[in-house]
Amino acid sequence: MTTLITPARPDEDTSPRPVPWRRMAWVTWRQHRIALAGVAALLGALALCLWLVGLHVHHVYAAAIACRPASSIACGDLVYSFNGMDTFMANGFVMDAVPALIGAFVGAPVLARELETGTFRYAWTQGFGRWRWTLGKLVPLAVFVAAAAGAFSVLLSWYYQPYLAAGNQALALNEWSPLAGGLFLLRGVVFAAWTLAVFAIGALLGMLIRRIVPAIAATLVLYTGLTFAAGLYLRQNYLTPLIGRNLLNPPASAWIVSQWWIKGGKFAFAGDPNADGMPRMNVLQQVCPHISSGPSSGKLSPAAVLQCFSQHGYTMLTSYQPASRFWPLQWIEGGWLLALSVLLIAATVWLVRRRAT
Repeated sequence: MTTLITPARPDEDTSPRPVPWRRMAWVTWRQHRIALAGVAALLGALALCLWLVGLHVHHVYAAAIACRPASSIACGDLVYSFNGMDTFMANGFVMDAVPALIGAFVGAPVLARELETGTFRYAWTQGFGRWRWTLGKLVPLAVFVAAAAGAFSVLLSWYYQPYLAAGNQALALNEWSPLAGGLFLLRGVVFAAWTLAVFAIGALLGMLIRRIVPAIAATLVLYTGLTFAAGLYLRQNYLTPLIGRNLLNPPASAWIVSQWWIKGGKFAFAGDPNADGMPRMNVLQQVCPHISSGPSSGKLSPAAVLQCFSQHGYTMLTSYQPASRFWPLQWIEGGWLLALSVLLIAATVWLVRRRAT
């Protein structure tokens, strides 16, 4: 019996065709559907809580603003009631942990699980290829967490609207600036940008550490340090702060960066951050002893202190960011976080291609 062998034609491509990207999207969904469902459940539960509490907050705020006459006891009770509502979440710091939780628990296990269990030896040698496999998992997951966080931030903006409203001049909570503290991270594009950045950080650390739990812990630590650095050093310098001279009443909702005193054009001493930039008591006693030791020294008037120091040649300078810069600062921070996320994802793909064995 003779076997007939037909040689391949020279112009015929016998190499296997690459697996389509849509099949990788299906694999990504199958592997990470539990994590994605967890994100949806977490954000859904928080959204329901914010919606129920937010309805009550908006109702009490509207009643306090509409109350007339504003100096009446009844109106004062409404203002007091609003200021005492939801103090646990009102400052925003509780919700700042949400981007860290989503990014760490979704991003860190993406590659760390494959490396820790050894399944990458099978998965990354299939027809899809290791770098396409990595890119096909990271990009859809990154888009999902960023979109989910962006939708959730819309609800957060609605929830915190009464605390930051322009008509909230009579309420004590209006002292908070939308530019400082935890509230800046919860509104606009920054919330989604931080979630995406933490996801990218977690994916890279999972690739480097190759263990799920240590990678999650390292991601949370790095997120904490990065947010503190952004809040304390970076954000206030995105745009050059405005400088006010002898500014006793800064613009409403402005973010006071720093306050100091000068004499003869040179730095004299720093203002007391706990006393709206006023001089500390030891400095006050040296320059204006009649004010610090007078009958009303227990309740000093900022105007009287400023007048006395001005007579001695001192000038108080206030560095601040006006609330009107909220969106420019949002886009600046969101922009560098997006660039950081793209760079980290690209570095992760490069490491998988070069080092994952």
